[in-house]
Amino acid sequence: MSALPDRAALIQAAGDAARNAYAPYSGFRVGAALAFDDGTVVTGANVENASYGLSLCAETLAAGLAMSGGRRGGLIAVAISGAGDAHGGSDVALTPCGRCRQVLGELAGLGDTDPVVWCSGGGDTLELRLSELLPHAFGPNMLKS
Repeated sequence: MSALPDRAALIQAAGDAARNAYAPYSGFRVGAALAFDDGTVVTGANVENASYGLSLCAETLAAGLAMSGGRRGGLIAVAISGAGDAHGGSDVALTPCGRCRQVLGELAGLGDTDPVVWCSGGGDTLELRLSELLPHAFGPNMLKS
């Protein structure tokens, strides 16, 4: 596995992405930064919609951008950062929601990696592996061909 990127720099990239979030309804802006084994970093921010179920999480958007850019595996690190406007933000480190864990798991699985996930918020940073966030993950190996 390639060397991990600088933790502080990747968290900063996620924080910078959060500033571009479109969060007029919740006021809760989240950014994600995905680091790949070739040094590339892909970022995303949450995009809300008046029909709440159509909103996109930062991690899902970043993974979609990476995959639409041709990335298939090589994911070595993820950073998540969030800040609230109207509701005061998070006073604890933010972890990806279940949907985002699954999406990140699919991308990581394409390269057989278990990326480190740095969850930032409230001045704290939690460090976990994706497999710790999504144990016994559903994946392509469970589908009949």
